[in-house]
Amino acid sequence: MRIALVGDRSPSVRSHARIPLLIEALRERDGIALDPYWIPTTDVTGVEGFDGIWILPGSPYRDEAGAVEAARVAREQAIPFLGTCGGFQHMLLEFARHVCGLDVAHAENQPGARDFLLTPLECSLAGHEGRVRLAPGSLIEQIMGTATTMEAYICSYGLNESYKQTLAEHGMAFSGHADDGAVRVAELPGHPFFLATMFQPELAGDGRRPHPVIAAFAAAVAARHAVAGR
Repeated sequence: MRIALVGDRSPSVRSHARIPLLIEALRERDGIALDPYWIPTTDVTGVEGFDGIWILPGSPYRDEAGAVEAARVAREQAIPFLGTCGGFQHMLLEFARHVCGLDVAHAENQPGARDFLLTPLECSLAGHEGRVRLAPGSLIEQIMGTATTMEAYICSYGLNESYKQTLAEHGMAFSGHADDGAVRVAELPGHPFFLATMFQPELAGDGRRPHPVIAAFAAAVAARHAVAGR
């Protein structure tokens, strides 16, 4: 079961260092043997051939277009998708541009642009934990089995809330929010598995017990693999 880990791998990114532990934990605890391939944002050719696509933290990426393209392929071809931190941001960017038809930018990548979908947070969440309220009946709420969760962040950019309604009108569901109402989780109903979190589930615990979001993504990858008979 091959998964594409889209991101520019670096030993200085904590979530990247956690991946081998999480892959092994999924194998030992859940019996799901994933075969991970690191795909740099500079060359995402062939991601449509994977059983799952995970856009990892580590932005600014070397190639914004590569991250956006990986999200587009997952969305259009019904490939299980997980986006965390930077993956959350670039998934929203892809949806805004290709589904909503918006000419918008990421302030971290294009500070001189006219309109921004992703903007600096008033208070950076880097190194912080925060409560996330989950929408009843949503995928994330079903995964977590609770109405709220405490999660870890290393993030300084979030959704420009003025675009939230437009994205929602085109089908994006915002299913997790901070106490102040700011978006923390987004998902795409009708897709086999399409979930993105502003928080980083990779950082939960010591890495020996996969976060429920990661375990659910792995299960979706296994289901696709089984149906495809690969």
